[in-house]
Amino acid sequence: MGSHPGNLAFRFLLELMALISFGFWGWKLSDSGWRYVFVLLVPLIFAAIWGVFNVPDDPSRSGNAPIIVSGVIRLLLELVFFALASLALYHLGYQNLWWILAASVILHYLVSYDRIIWLIAS
Repeated sequence: MGSHPGNLAFRFLLELMALISFGFWGWKLSDSGWRYVFVLLVPLIFAAIWGVFNVPDDPSRSGNAPIIVSGVIRLLLELVFFALASLALYHLGYQNLWWILAASVILHYLVSYDRIIWLIAS
């Protein structure tokens, strides 16, 4: 189920929602001209972390692993990534959106139980 095209599309949308959440948070970090830098920089930092720490041959990713980590570490990185995105929305006062993102992430990981088992075993 974790590698099903529908689930991968759902995961991609969750990743985009998380990066947009980080962009909103970056915008609110400053009232000065720095907000234009933060709105781009904060999501780019999180996207870089998301993209470089991988488990080799992860069926839900390209299979390339610029920085190889264990499956447990990758799973923790993913959970922290989505938790921080949800908390960013909560901190910004988007009460409904943070619940929607958090519940969607939980649903995704419930459906991706086979991938979670694979990550823990790798």
